[in-house]
Amino acid sequence: MKGASFSLLVKDLKNGQTIYSYDTGRELIPASVMKLVTTATALEVLGEEFRFETSLEYEGEIRNGVLTGNLYITGSGDPTLGSSHIVPEGTQNIFQAQQQFIREWVKAIKEAGIQHIQGSIIADDSVFDTEGISSKWLYEDLGSYYGAGSYGISVFDNIYRVILKTGAQGTTPQITETIPAITGLQFSNYLTSSAEVTKDSSYILGAPYASQRFLYGVVPASKERYILRGDIPDPALFLAQYLTRSLAFENIQIEGKPTTRRLLAQQKDWKPQTRTKLTSTFSPPLTEIVDIINYKSHNLYADAVFKTIGNLYTPGKNELLSTFGKGTVFTGHYWEKKGIQTANLHLFDGSGLAPTDKITTELICNILYYMYHHSSHREAYMNSLPKAGEEGSVRNFLKGTSLQGNARLKSGSMSRVKAYAGYVQKGEKEYTVALIVNNYQGEGPDMTKQIEKLFISLF
Repeated sequence: MKGASFSLLVKDLKNGQTIYSYDTGRELIPASVMKLVTTATALEVLGEEFRFETSLEYEGEIRNGVLTGNLYITGSGDPTLGSSHIVPEGTQNIFQAQQQFIREWVKAIKEAGIQHIQGSIIADDSVFDTEGISSKWLYEDLGSYYGAGSYGISVFDNIYRVILKTGAQGTTPQITETIPAITGLQFSNYLTSSAEVTKDSSYILGAPYASQRFLYGVVPASKERYILRGDIPDPALFLAQYLTRSLAFENIQIEGKPTTRRLLAQQKDWKPQTRTKLTSTFSPPLTEIVDIINYKSHNLYADAVFKTIGNLYTPGKNELLSTFGKGTVFTGHYWEKKGIQTANLHLFDGSGLAPTDKITTELICNILYYMYHHSSHREAYMNSLPKAGEEGSVRNFLKGTSLQGNARLKSGSMSRVKAYAGYVQKGEKEYTVALIVNNYQGEGPDMTKQIEKLFISLF
């Protein structure tokens, strides 16, 4: 702990009395514990039954099987469209299940009598701005699967897989395919095969909307099929292309090239038109989305929800804010109105990926206390936190101890950052707890063991 910062707060959940505290006003990097703020705000302002909607629409007329205009995919920021986290349990072919919405769209197009489209398929992702990622994220996160940007249209968790065939020690592995196939994606492959590596020590780098991706690091040697994951650079364009290909397989001809509202506006070719809705695809209710955010620590889901919250904020005359920025202002204002001081809350995203995010254990515990005593969404919120030692991202934390199954916690970690916060039950007593360590020495697993010892001694 030499040179480190540490903050701890434990409160009696019944009366709010402080049981243990250490440096509770210290502003620290919370990593994914920031998702507790995002999900609490989302449940409060959007409600448990809120659903995202993605619509398939057209302009022009349908005459003798010919659509005389364009077909539109209109997004609302849904991060669950085609997500691998939404497929039914026991599904054998997950990717086939993820494409169910595509099959439904193709069916709706056929039922409308469309056999030929004179225009293009245009993905309208304008519900958010074009800032898919926070400007405060680290370069090393850009292009990674966990750092996928959040856009007005997202699909397949905004993730693709690079399939590699690795050779002997010191050789460069061969890229055999990407799943799904992404038009125009190019790789600069600087990977090396090694017989001494047994786990993934590689990464993908690349910017949003850019077609170039860079592969670095070391992968295990002599593997017939080795998989890396990266983020889809432009999910809206990819989905327009994907639907175009799907319709071509059904012998539905499309004359124009797939594109997006962003690209058309950039080329000054965007012309708003009256549209007719063909069909809509809805996300699961927000309760299920919040469960995935907190159980799986899903960054894309968290940022999409955060931006949706941001769209509730109307900037002032001289305020120029990104969708992320609006989410920041709205969240701070909301909790201030609830009597919780947010001067120590510094948000730059909803996921906690930004190392410039700062929060105090006091603020976290205040929100946890509020959600327990004053929110109509208490049950949904508390149930979204996984049980320590049993579930989600804390399934191995406190496993085999007296606190296994008796603590519902959100964890957070990044380089030299460890954080845990949530609710603990000990006998008939219940507590809120928040603990953050920044800039510790040594390896992450060693720090986790020390935090486990602290939890056991506290409770």
